[in-house]
Amino acid sequence: MDLSAEQADRAAGVLLGTATGDALGAGYEFTHPGPEVVIDMIGGGPFDWAPGEWTDDTSMAVAVARAAAEAGNLHEVSGLDAVAAEFVRWWDSKPPDVGNQTSQVLRWRDRTGREMQVHAHELSGLKAGNGSLMRTAPVALAYLGDAHLCAKAAAKVSSLTHYDDQAIGACKLWSLAIRHAVLHGTYDGVREALSVVDDGFWGPLLDRAETGTPQDFPKNGWVVHALQTAWWAITNADTLPAALELAVRAGGDTDTTAAIAGGLLGARWGASAIPERWVAVLHGYPGHRADDLLALTRRLTANTL
Repeated sequence: MDLSAEQADRAAGVLLGTATGDALGAGYEFTHPGPEVVIDMIGGGPFDWAPGEWTDDTSMAVAVARAAAEAGNLHEVSGLDAVAAEFVRWWDSKPPDVGNQTSQVLRWRDRTGREMQVHAHELSGLKAGNGSLMRTAPVALAYLGDAHLCAKAAAKVSSLTHYDDQAIGACKLWSLAIRHAVLHGTYDGVREALSVVDDGFWGPLLDRAETGTPQDFPKNGWVVHALQTAWWAITNADTLPAALELAVRAGGDTDTTAAIAGGLLGARWGASAIPERWVAVLHGYPGHRADDLLALTRRLTANTL
């Protein structure tokens, strides 16, 4: 798909924004930074990340992006098999942090998307964690030309580990919003996506996020509160850096909520809006830096449906 210079910059911001939010929040995970705390790429946190190092959020997004670049068609069997293989490859690298729900699925090391979906579906207990929403951003890049298939692919990629209506709905909404932001440079896609995913559930939750505070949605390990936290940060700040800082200050699962926000922020404002001092230190699985994320984005958008 041919993109204008502005659209290409916004597309480049999707993975880069995800990684930036992720690495920014990593050092503050499971805390609630007060107003006196400076938010920066400090590293540390419960898994002792290096400054600028991204976590499982971006690592799994990279896995989805690599599968899409190699196999395409994430809404079809071959594409989902490619994602499953990338997930297992990442799992076999022995990452220091894997979400509980994701680990319950990936420990089987399934080699096909169908097998992975079956194990995800068979999980008992609460299954609406934020682990599929955090990695959904590259789905939008793979489907800039087709909103219907974008939503379909987002649902299927979510179902590999998070076979749950709330998780699937969140991934569809956010992927469509990112797609729209890349193409048009606005957040209008968030509300437009309600016509695809909403049965009256998500609309009021978005309203509450815009007018409330993080104390109204504190359990942001849950996909619903994670999306609300990200949307609250986005709609209560005027710039990309300020919104990422708000996502971190909301506390809790800070790397994930900031990664979720970062994907949409990057799609709206572009890679050029991300501070260079943050970009310069970004790194993570599989031995990538910012330039590798940009190269991966170019591969994705060159073959986008």
